Amino acid sequence: MGLAVLIAARNDASARSGQSERPIESVQSRSAGEPTMAIVSLRTQRITVYDSKGWILRAPVSSGTKGRETPAGIFSVIQKVEEHYSNLYDDAFMPHMQRITWSGIALHGGVLPGRPASHGCIRLPFNFAEHLFGETMMGMRVIVAPTDVAPIELAHPLLFQPKPDAAALAAARTAEAQEATRKAAEARTAAAMALREATQARAPVRTAENLRRIAEAQLAAVETRLGSGISAEAKEQAEDAKAQAVAKIAELQLQWDVANVNLQLRLDAVTSAREAAAAAESARVTAAEAARQVAHELQPISVAISRKTQRLYVRQAFKPILESPVTIADPDRPIGTHVFTAIERATDDAKLRWNVVSLRGGPALSGTVEVGSRAHGSSARGVEPEQPNPDSAKAALDRIAIPQDVLDRIGSITPRSSLIVTDEALSSETGKGTEFVVLLSGEPQGGIKKRRRSPGNDFRYAYPRSFQMWRSPIGFPTW
Repeated sequence: MGLAVLIAARNDASARSGQSERPIESVQSRSAGEPTMAIVSLRTQRITVYDSKGWILRAPVSSGTKGRETPAGIFSVIQKVEEHYSNLYDDAFMPHMQRITWSGIALHGGVLPGRPASHGCIRLPFNFAEHLFGETMMGMRVIVAPTDVAPIELAHPLLFQPKPDAAALAAARTAEAQEATRKAAEARTAAAMALREATQARAPVRTAENLRRIAEAQLAAVETRLGSGISAEAKEQAEDAKAQAVAKIAELQLQWDVANVNLQLRLDAVTSAREAAAAAESARVTAAEAARQVAHELQPISVAISRKTQRLYVRQAFKPILESPVTIADPDRPIGTHVFTAIERATDDAKLRWNVVSLRGGPALSGTVEVGSRAHGSSARGVEPEQPNPDSAKAALDRIAIPQDVLDRIGSITPRSSLIVTDEALSSETGKGTEFVVLLSGEPQGGIKKRRRSPGNDFRYAYPRSFQMWRSPIGFPTW
């Protein structure tokens, strides 16, 4: 079922259940790609999801009410729980929860009364939350904007590009790891075969040993008879039997010697095969680690530059990897808040296209929607988000100078990498297991200020009821 058909079907179901005031919209002019970001507009109470080519999904939301406003700013998905229950608000059901702060702000399915009504989270239509949950990836950017803004493509010399041959190096390391894995498997097979052959070579040795013992026993019996008082005729027969026994023992000894030499060769082969298998396994582990390291280095990189702290920060896979001073011209003049995202490769030369979302802080919500009130303008359906001014974003980049040694240490840039340029300092929500979190200081933040940062032991962890308890990376409860 195509995306548009799927959403349309779910809209029908939603209409029958009365759960959605405004229908969910989906792009129908093209096939939807992988979501790269979601923008929540507090003014229009709408979420728009974008892929590398434009918007693909839109739906109404219900954000935080007055005094518990959903904070405007820059976030990312840091946890996904399909079946989640609040441990603060009367065990409230929050299906298809996608957390954006460890203190408890999240996207989740919920009832939408047509106005801001949550305690700071972003409620989505139940059917939309379910579909979005299945489409998004950990780390997807979530921008909560005072107004409805949209990304616009932008080119600038400061926007990072992939390091030369990074993709080729990754492909080479992957091929080496695959070859090492093949060789390790072959070495294990060879060692197993050598062991089987050594096991089979033991049989002739044991057979020769057993037959020799029988012959030696027969010889001993004959010699006993010769030592007793027997007739000449019997003595002659015993002498013949003794000669035959001696000859048989000699023959069996020769067979044993040959079989034992063959067994020793097989045992030596087992030793060599096992040593080769161990060496091949060591090479496989080394090659796999090299491939893993290169793959890790090719994960999206996030860079944040704060005018307030005059510093540059780098994170990758939710972990800090670099921090450095940075030079911003005219540092006392505001630079704005801009989110630049590498969306896809532009051409075969591996260069990346970038887009930008510029945020405006301040009391921009009056007129259409007053957050936390019942005053609303007309439906946002059919209203296109405002396009950012590319000159403002370019002017911000023009004021930044990053030292070359820092650029060299940033790593390889891939699609979904990002650059945040902001007047703000990083929020205290930026920490273990998070992407960068930036809050717009000129906007209400009641929904986050009322949440405890260091809960006591009496708080239990949130968990899916049909599964085992899941602990967050830093032990904070989920609200």
